[in-house]
Amino acid sequence: MLDELWRTIDGASAEGLFPPESIVLSLLLAFVLGQLIAWVYYVTHSGLSYSKSFTQSLILITVVVAMVMGVIGSSIITAFGLMGALAIIRFRNILKDTRDVSFIFCSLVIGMATGSQRYAIAIVGTMILCLIAIYLHLTGFGTHQPHNGFLRFRLIDPMDPNHPVLNTLKKFCSSFTLISLQDIGIDGPAEYAYHLMIRNAAKNEQMLTELEKIEGLEGISLTMQEQLLEV
Repeated sequence: MLDELWRTIDGASAEGLFPPESIVLSLLLAFVLGQLIAWVYYVTHSGLSYSKSFTQSLILITVVVAMVMGVIGSSIITAFGLMGALAIIRFRNILKDTRDVSFIFCSLVIGMATGSQRYAIAIVGTMILCLIAIYLHLTGFGTHQPHNGFLRFRLIDPMDPNHPVLNTLKKFCSSFTLISLQDIGIDGPAEYAYHLMIRNAAKNEQMLTELEKIEGLEGISLTMQEQLLEV
């Protein structure tokens, strides 16, 4: 009786149409797996580009793609029709982090797998992808040492070769280069900008604390390389 009701709602008994139970199962599984991907993204994300709407979109994309696969079924004509309809939509959101793109592809593939009723591939693939993402996050794979940093500050007194600022930078940095020096005015502070190669990023707060103790130093700002790439 449920099958007859489904055919009545759909309007026809087209070939390749999935039964209602399978479609409901596909959508629910897509929701669960999409939420798992979104949680892993939330936990492993680092940086300044986090977006609540993007995290929610990972779930919605998975479910929508699963629904699209159910609509297509085995009909090539329907597939081309959906491609034409989707081509009208323009996505204007710019992703600054290439890692976000990989999560979008994960959601797309999982949605395709669940929508085409390849449940084993969807479940096993999601688990493996999540474990890989967690592994990369915990191990910090790809992190390049030493850390690059950008330091800006204003100094009232002139800087000589034995100035405490230089001694502090030598203590925490393997190398540093002056890239900008600007005089604000007569008897006014000068703005300095340094490119740093920091030995240990965990001691950044200690370095800033020692710099703040130097007399005549103000407006201290330290930006790490990852933050510079996202701005």
